[in-house]
Amino acid sequence: MSAQPVNPNTPPDHVNIEIDGKPMFAPKGSMIIHAADKAGIPIPRFCYHDKLAIAANCRMCLVEVEKSPKPMPACATPVMEGMKVQTKSAKALNSQRNVMEFLLINHPLDCPICDQGGECELQDVSMGYGRSVSRFVERKRSVADEDIGPLIATEMTRCIQCTRCVRFVGEVAGTYELGGLSRGENLEIGTYIGKTIESEIGGNIIDVCPVGALTNKVFRFRARAWELVARDGIGWHDALGSNLWLHTRRGEVLRTVPRDNEAINECWLSDRDRYSHQGLYADDRAQQPMVKRNGGWVEITWDQALALVAEKLKGVPGDQIGVLVHPATSTEEGHLVAQIAKGLGSRNLDHRLRQLDFADDASGFGFATPVADIEKVGAAWLVGANLRHELPLVNHRLRKAAKRGAKVYALGAVDVDSNYDFAGSIVAAPHALVDAALKLAKAAGDLPAELAALANGIDVDDAARATIKALSDASASIVVFGEAAAMHPQASILRAAARFVAKATDSGYNEVPLGANALGLAAVGVLPQGGLDAQAMLRDPRKAYVVYGAEAPFDFADGGLAMTSLARAETVIAFDAYASEQLRAIATLILPIAALPETDATLTNLNGIVQTVAAGAKAPGEARPGWKVLRAVGAKLGVAGFEFTEIAEVRAQFAGKSTNAHANGKVAGRGKAEGLARIVTVPIYRSDATLRRSAALQAHPLTQGGRVALHPEDALALGLADGAVAKVSGPAGTATLPVAVTRAVPRGGAWIEAAYTETAALPAYGAALSISKA
Repeated sequence: MSAQPVNPNTPPDHVNIEIDGKPMFAPKGSMIIHAADKAGIPIPRFCYHDKLAIAANCRMCLVEVEKSPKPMPACATPVMEGMKVQTKSAKALNSQRNVMEFLLINHPLDCPICDQGGECELQDVSMGYGRSVSRFVERKRSVADEDIGPLIATEMTRCIQCTRCVRFVGEVAGTYELGGLSRGENLEIGTYIGKTIESEIGGNIIDVCPVGALTNKVFRFRARAWELVARDGIGWHDALGSNLWLHTRRGEVLRTVPRDNEAINECWLSDRDRYSHQGLYADDRAQQPMVKRNGGWVEITWDQALALVAEKLKGVPGDQIGVLVHPATSTEEGHLVAQIAKGLGSRNLDHRLRQLDFADDASGFGFATPVADIEKVGAAWLVGANLRHELPLVNHRLRKAAKRGAKVYALGAVDVDSNYDFAGSIVAAPHALVDAALKLAKAAGDLPAELAALANGIDVDDAARATIKALSDASASIVVFGEAAAMHPQASILRAAARFVAKATDSGYNEVPLGANALGLAAVGVLPQGGLDAQAMLRDPRKAYVVYGAEAPFDFADGGLAMTSLARAETVIAFDAYASEQLRAIATLILPIAALPETDATLTNLNGIVQTVAAGAKAPGEARPGWKVLRAVGAKLGVAGFEFTEIAEVRAQFAGKSTNAHANGKVAGRGKAEGLARIVTVPIYRSDATLRRSAALQAHPLTQGGRVALHPEDALALGLADGAVAKVSGPAGTATLPVAVTRAVPRGGAWIEAAYTETAALPAYGAALSISKA
């Protein structure tokens, strides 16, 4: 047999093929369906998904391949030189129609009540390939539904066993929570033991499901697809800035779904971005300006509110005004707040509300490594980072790297539940965490003077050398400085050590910003301009505070201190989307502002990518977009530069300003080990006010409630057992909490998560606690 002629113009590692008479090149080893998709030739499919492994179990993509005796699945048939494929021949179409008929044998005819109606892949394909009348009259099978949690509704009788959901939780989420039970016509997809889906990105199985078997429990039965209007949106619960669609009806957000962006979130969405919109419609939304009079709250007009703002702030010296800004505030609002603070003569301005250590005055740090490149690294060192909860979709990228063989090392105060194996993990109490970081830094080379003095007496061990060697030897490596490290009372030492290791091993230094727009706010100067930082403003109370979007005590590093200092102030003017009980207790005046999905906004993500979106929903009542409220306040105060009318004019004022990472090189003193030290992390679904009001997310297993987790030996010494109730006391307050005994917590540490009402009065990270039986 003579050899096939080779086209001299064929690119390297490609072959010549023909689909429906159309000649084309295709990469060697790729599948027919890839080439067809690239050429815009439609092939029906159910089990195939571009981001998942090939299963080839639905057979909907059968095509005719020349010289093949039977139809071949396009998703699992590699291209070969000279291959000729027909997707619309009688043989191909007949095969596809037969597959469609078999799929519909047991499928329920409940499209009128199915939430996927109008968006269902099975419905769409059946229009083109299904029969108008079924030839089967036998009784359809029925499958019992499982309760898999507060986020996802199941109608498993509709399931066509494509296994997309099974492959997603195994390959992408890494939790292996779904699988197939039984065989043949008895095959069912389930969780084996009726378990809740606990993955932080589990909601994506709703999107990958091609039928109505898995649907959004929060959105269920609320609207039809054709009633909704899709608006561009940005995720604002972490600094990744995931792209998403807000599906609205008459200005109300009913559903959130991912918007593809390969450089940021691919086609996925974290559950907190998907379900947080529920919190926008909480009962305590601020809808009318309010002032506290005679111990009670009175609703007033906007004109009255603006006059009161001017009256109260003009009567206070500038150095006695503190301005505290939530780190998810839009860049436009941050810029205007900074201009107002400057106009009032106040240099006490900050957005770093969860930080305790300001010795190095660090700001503006994000990710030096593009998010899309993280999946290509060969080694990583995580410092105080629980990426699954801090940046779920960045963690997914790192998991891809780990699956390819990357070595991941971790250092933290808690042994986090990771969905990939660590090559090495060090868990140390808060006071010992600094020594562990310095040991790694010392193994990397000659330390700078400020670290060398702290590292005296610390011996380098084999584990430290192995970590440094892995980072140095990898073709690409990263150091990730996480939220828990940034909130540590000696964060400046940890940061200096991490930055030194990154430089010494030629690794990308990546710091998780404490807030969705921390980089954008740093760029427009929402930082102390020679004045007091956030913690200093609270330790040395001011006469007046402007609190923008922050909810005390939950959004502060030391919630008890925040409540005490704000309550003692003569004036607290709060710009907020919510009028919580805690805010009413400390505020003098509440100005209702729109939440981020309800206003035009610019956010800068952790890679420095500036993203701008228009308002996707309507703010309730008399609430107004923050930039409009600030425009009116600035004009009332007589601050220069507030004559604008359009948001484009505001953007022009800060155009070109970029975030420059800053740290002055100074470090804090070493902490002392005194009894049990508090370890603080922020729960994934409690990190901001809107999340804390999402009923579905608060019902999720990852929202565990306030508790104190202790090492077994510490618990034994205190006479406490798992499930017991303990009295936890510190300088700022007392709480009664259930006890969890776990080896995830090191000896000498007591892990108590922040942002719960029951833990709000307890002292900050690293503080000594007194724990006893309740």
